[in-house]
Amino acid sequence: MAHIVFSPDLTLADAVVLRNLRDDIVPDDLMVTVPRDDGIDSEQDARDIANLQSQNDPKSHHFEPTVLSTYDLQYLRCRLPPIVYKNVVGPYISWARRIVRHETDVIMVTHLILYFTTTVPSAIWLFYRFTYLHGILHFLMQCWYTGTYTLMRHQHIHQNGVLTKGSFLVRLFDMYFPYITDPLMGHTWNSYYYHHVKHHHVEGNGPNDLSSTLRYQRDNVLHFLLYVGRFFFFVWIDLPMYFFSKGQNANGAKVLFWELFNYFSLFTLYQLHGKATTFVFLLPLILMRLGLMVGNWGQHAFVDPNLPDSDFRSSITLIDVPSNRFCFNDGYHTSHHLNPRRHWREHPVAFLQQKRDYIDQMALVFHNIDYLMITVKLLQKDYDHLARCWVPMGEDQMVSVEGRVEMLKSMTQRFEEGKIRQLFPNAWVVPMWMRIVGRGLQKKKV
Repeated sequence: MAHIVFSPDLTLADAVVLRNLRDDIVPDDLMVTVPRDDGIDSEQDARDIANLQSQNDPKSHHFEPTVLSTYDLQYLRCRLPPIVYKNVVGPYISWARRIVRHETDVIMVTHLILYFTTTVPSAIWLFYRFTYLHGILHFLMQCWYTGTYTLMRHQHIHQNGVLTKGSFLVRLFDMYFPYITDPLMGHTWNSYYYHHVKHHHVEGNGPNDLSSTLRYQRDNVLHFLLYVGRFFFFVWIDLPMYFFSKGQNANGAKVLFWELFNYFSLFTLYQLHGKATTFVFLLPLILMRLGLMVGNWGQHAFVDPNLPDSDFRSSITLIDVPSNRFCFNDGYHTSHHLNPRRHWREHPVAFLQQKRDYIDQMALVFHNIDYLMITVKLLQKDYDHLARCWVPMGEDQMVSVEGRVEMLKSMTQRFEEGKIRQLFPNAWVVPMWMRIVGRGLQKKKV
């Protein structure tokens, strides 16, 4: 029987989902005789779904808005002095619920206040009076912020904002705050929107996706470096060329303008104050580009060699603390690809509602591991660790750890061009430089 680890820091929703999956697992002594679906308790599923839905429903007395990343609201109710909760936290929540687009998302206001009272003034002061100590501390602070900020922006670009549309001034702020905070967090202006929404979700990790993992051996360090390097050095031209080739000239011109204007701005600022620009803008840019590729590698490392265009078989679900508590349920990546506009708080609900689809499609679910460590463990070829983090569902329960290892290995193999052309008739021909380097890396591996 699989050993399921329950971190005390799981979100309330993750604890419900993981407990639900654990209860579906059939004991070893019954594994041979129990049909695959008999482990599923439909009544328990209905109770868990109703529980999660009530936490998202402002009209329910079980409603739980998310206020902070680190602590759930019920924790604050229990631990804070009643006078503090009643006179500070309660009024803040009531006010913030009127500001945000979705009443669950008080945390969006919390983080915007955090960034505009720490990152922004710190960056300004570095340009006014720079010290290396301040620069290092500022960058370390940004290292802590960038993951959560990026997934807040992820919600922003998919929902066209995170704050209410009912107030003109709030709407105006919602539209334009990214032009201040994005470069401070390592993003170039508007590139995340064009790359992620207008490109990645259109191509879905297929061969025409610039961030596709198909042409790479996902447990090969050199392939990973090639993958990261292409994004680092060529995304500024690859992405516009993608749009131009699709006849989307307006999108191509816009993304090219914003990329070049961003680099021109960084160059100008560097001439004015090189040290401050390095710590405020350049180091976060390097960190963000590395983080985006490490994350995407982990999200799309496991691809079914026969069904690479299936969202269930080309992306994964993680039930873990870093992805879901601190990054707005980013672990539910399959759910996100199934419906990119789904609100982040709805992913656990949708997962349980579609659990039988996940089982029938043999979707991969992991726990107690995040995307960063999935990438690390793959590059270490530590498939045993990954197999033990796998939460087996349906017939996968009958597979031993060794069998899971072999299954995972089969899903990280590089797709050859012939197979890509067979599975994706409209796939572009891979650039010559990638074919040459890819062959060289493949020979080294052999």
